[in-house]
This record gives sequence, structure tokens and C-alpha cells, in this order.
Amino acid sequence: MAIVKPFKAIRPTRDKAALATSRSYDKYSAKELKSVLTYNPFSFLHIIKPSYSQSLENTGKKLFESVRNKYLEFKNSNIYLKDKKPCYYLHEKSFNDDVFWGIIAATHVSDYQNNIIKKHEDTIKQREELFGEYLDITGFNAEPVLLTYPDNNYLSRIYRKYSEKRAEYEFNTHTKRLHKLWIIDDEFDLKNIENEFSKMNALYIADGHHRTASSNYLAENRKANNPNHTGEESYNYFMSYLISDENLKISSFDRLITDLNGYTKEEFLKKLSVLFIVENRSPKKYQPSKKHHFSMFLDGDYYSLYLKKTDYPINNALSDLDTHIIHKTILKPILGIEDLKTDSRIKCLPALQSQIQLKKEVKSGKFKVGFGLYPTSVEQLKAVVNQNLKMPPKSTYIEPKLRSGLTIFELDD
Repeated sequence: MAIVKPFKAIRPTRDKAALATSRSYDKYSAKELKSVLTYNPFSFLHIIKPSYSQSLENTGKKLFESVRNKYLEFKNSNIYLKDKKPCYYLHEKSFNDDVFWGIIAATHVSDYQNNIIKKHEDTIKQREELFGEYLDITGFNAEPVLLTYPDNNYLSRIYRKYSEKRAEYEFNTHTKRLHKLWIIDDEFDLKNIENEFSKMNALYIADGHHRTASSNYLAENRKANNPNHTGEESYNYFMSYLISDENLKISSFDRLITDLNGYTKEEFLKKLSVLFIVENRSPKKYQPSKKHHFSMFLDGDYYSLYLKKTDYPINNALSDLDTHIIHKTILKPILGIEDLKTDSRIKCLPALQSQIQLKKEVKSGKFKVGFGLYPTSVEQLKAVVNQNLKMPPKSTYIEPKLRSGLTIFELDD
């Protein structure tokens, strides 16, 4: 039932792939960004930050038009070329023991509308509309939505078949991530891959909820203004990276809070003990080893917090999530934090950034207490979606993170 099609990607020439592709724009520090834009003329960052060389700060529609013009300039300079026939693109990213692979393809907005492509987060309409306007003016999609599907033997065989061949691209980034890309253009493989996805009843958005919603917003607007709309126009599709759920890696976000909401340390620990078995682990680092267990760093010591399940009702998939539990039992009722998105007293950081992140951040003096959570599982994520519920903010840090400008999908094709 899922519509997953090959497409004619615009992509960098083989000799420029390592230089052209980039991380998401917001992942660069100001110093990093300046360095790349100064010394790398092929970087995709020049397209999404086109005013850099003119020292201008365009915004809104004017910025989007500048992005479009810079993109066309890169194409006219043959930095990016368009494939002559629709293809699937097999991508592999590896780092240490982690190896991720998936298929880059075009997916249809009707699957999003019909809940075949399922979401686990709410989106903000203003952001949907803003990025929808960006897509409309720039005319391209350069960073795929990350979708996950149930493990599939045929697609795994496709991966093994192509990974034994020479890759079209093979390059390392400065963060030591190895990227490989293979072009799948064999007619037999194209047909069978499309057919394999068509058997799937559901795909799940792992990362890219706003990109998906914005693509849907754009498609609906263009449909309304196109009396000859057929549903097969390029604007009805968006670029996705489809990965087996068994190949997905989910990490948690640590919660760091600036104060104890007026409580003393002793009062705070007493409050916690109502719903948790609280054990002082002293300076010895403690990390939760299963769901409903939490770590805490407070006043120089690690603590383990074990949920007393008899006192906390778990009656649906949402109430089973540690991110929901910690908000309902600690952050909101004790620490007075209503909204993770807007409250300046809390900061959420991916737990994988540092094994001693809780200790480091709290001992810096910026925060009074920190909490570590056990990662949400793929099964928990799917259970929330299938019950038509939405996950709390910062519930999952999902890998792989994808590069911009590796393949580009044009919306006016």
C-alpha cells in the first residue's frame, strides 16, 4: 500500500561529493560555519546561506529566492548534475561499530494524509507554512525525511547485493563518518523494490515531521491552484530515507534543570521517594539499564530512581514512556516545569554526547539537578503511534542523521 518511487536525483559529481554535502545548517557553530563558507566553495551550505559572500542578511521570501538562485548557479556550474533516469539510491553510513543503511526514494503525500505514513509528534502550523513557502520558491528538497519500515528480507538482500559493488560515492567526513552511495537503476531491481514497499501497510516517521507536513502543505496549495492536477506531479512527492526499524538507533535525552523549585535537597529527595525507590550511588556513575529506571545527579552524587509501579498506573502506550513518566511524576508536579519547549529552567541534551554529561553539566553550576533516561524502543514508538497518541518533546534522539545535498529532489520536475 505504501507508494515509494525511484526518482531522478540531482547530486554532486563524484569528485565533489565529500566537499558538497553538509550536515544540517543548525548543527554548525558560528565558527565552523564561517570556516566552511570561507574555504569550501563547493559546500551545499553556500546554497542555504547564499547571502554570506555579500555580507547580507536576507529573510523570508527574499532569502528563499536567493537560495533558489544559488542552487541554479551550482547546477549551471556542473557541481550538481541530474540523473537521466529514475533511480533508487542505497546509502550506508558507518562509524565505529554502527552501520546504518537505507534507500533514498520519493514518497507520496497521500500516504501521509491517509495515515500510511504515521507520525508520533505534533507539528506547528506556522513552521509548516514557512517551510512550505520555502519549498515552493526554492523548488527542491535536499534533506530526506527519515522513515522506518519492518525488517524486510528482500530489501536486505538488495543491500547485500549492491554493497559488494564499487560505490558511486565513498568518503569520510571530518567527524570520521564513512558514507557510501550506490545507484540502483536496474529495471528488475527498481520494479521489485517498489513492489516490496507497496506490500507495507505502514511506514513510521522517525525524523522529519515538519518536513513531511510542509511537503503536504505545499502539495495541497499547488493542487488547489492546478486545474489539471493528476496526483502524479512532482510536488505530490517528498524525498525520504527508508531504513529498517532493526537498523534504527534510538538514544535518550538527558533532562537538566536549573533549580529545585524552592525545595531543599532533603525536601526534594523526600518528594521523590513517594513514587520512586531512591538510592544514593555516591560519586559512582549510574546509568539506567531498563525502562522505568532513571539516573539522577544532585549535589555531587549519582542516584538511582526506580518507579514504584503499584503507585503509578500504566494504562496505555504513552503512560509507559519514561519521558512521560518523568514529566508527570517529577518535572511538572515537583519542579514546576509545564512545557519542555518553552520553560527556560530546563535543557534537554542527547545522552550520547557524553557518558558523564549529567555530572559535567550539574558541576558546571549551570544546573542544579540532572536526570538520565533509558532510551525509548522502536516498539514503544510504534505503540504510541498505533494508539493515535503523541510522544512528549525530546523523547527520542534518532540515528542515522543524514547529510544535506547528497541527493536532491526537484519539485518542478
